[in-house]
Amino acid sequence: PAMAADVIRRIREVTDKPIRYVVLTHYHAVRVLGASAYKAEGCQQVIASQDTYDLIVERGEQDKASEIGRFPRLFRNVETVPAGLTWPTLTFSGKMTLWLGKLEVQLLQLGRGHTKGDTVVWLPGERAMLSGDLVEFDATPYAGDAYFQDWPQTLRNIAALEPRALVPGRGPALVGRDQVEKGLQVTREFVSDLYASVKEGAAAGRDLKAVYRATYERLKPKYGSWVIFDHCMPFDVTRAYDEATAHPHPRIWTAERDRQMWETLEG
Repeated sequence: PAMAADVIRRIREVTDKPIRYVVLTHYHAVRVLGASAYKAEGCQQVIASQDTYDLIVERGEQDKASEIGRFPRLFRNVETVPAGLTWPTLTFSGKMTLWLGKLEVQLLQLGRGHTKGDTVVWLPGERAMLSGDLVEFDATPYAGDAYFQDWPQTLRNIAALEPRALVPGRGPALVGRDQVEKGLQVTREFVSDLYASVKEGAAAGRDLKAVYRATYERLKPKYGSWVIFDHCMPFDVTRAYDEATAHPHPRIWTAERDRQMWETLEG
């Protein structure tokens, strides 16, 4: 809530209208724990896909604990977070349309990628999109709960809508067709390059640590300057290795699993 106050302050520089809806693009704690701050601004519904709701039920507690532990700077004034989890009050599957006066706002599930519950916010009249963490720009995608084999197609589904402006999960807003296409392209290339490297190593019978080192060295020249590259790579490679071997669906991250992974790969 303390960090959401910064967003609200910027909204109030543009409009004094009440904020009726908060949309959760996915279930990660760093993206949802600020929702309570909007109640004082008139929020009536917290909306998420049913898949996101299911993930909160299944692994929300573990995710909250592990995220706060692994990335404390993203949880400034964490004591302001209400006890328990952030629960959607309204869910949908596939597509939901909101009308804000004459403004059409579509909530769309275009496929799995960053998580199985990813939602994008699409304004068809303005051809503008808020992508959540399906798209990043100059920032490393976190893929610890990803579906690597699905993610590139989901990005193609976004491209098929021909957005002219896109707000990524991290990085500057992308304005104009060329910038949007670049954002989609570099995200797709990172996901594809990482999974190809991991799949190759796993097929050769190499263990996770060997695959991690090889993939890190292979990707660093192209992507090493991106924000949180060193932080994300252990999680991303671990999930990709799981998907390429025995775990088609992401395993739950706990604080203990975080610690064990760091010791194995970076200890």
